[in-house]
Amino acid sequence: MKYVVYGLIIILAILHQDWWNWDDSDTLVGNIVPIGLAYHACVSIAAAILWAAAVKFCWPVGVDEVEEVASGGSSSA
Repeated sequence: MKYVVYGLIIILAILHQDWWNWDDSDTLVGNIVPIGLAYHACVSIAAAILWAAAVKFCWPVGVDEVEEVASGGSSSA
């Protein structure tokens, strides 16, 4: 699953460059939002979902425990 997430990150980075909507300022989505802005809003939502998948499937196991041990477990509050 890790390689699927990595592949999706590369695809999303390529799709982020939307040269096909660059000169199209007349088309509106819902008669309100320009097509380029709507496209980038969808790309942002997809990036958030992809980041959640990356954290779930690609985050190393045990990283949080190592940080707690390194900090000594004492709080400054």
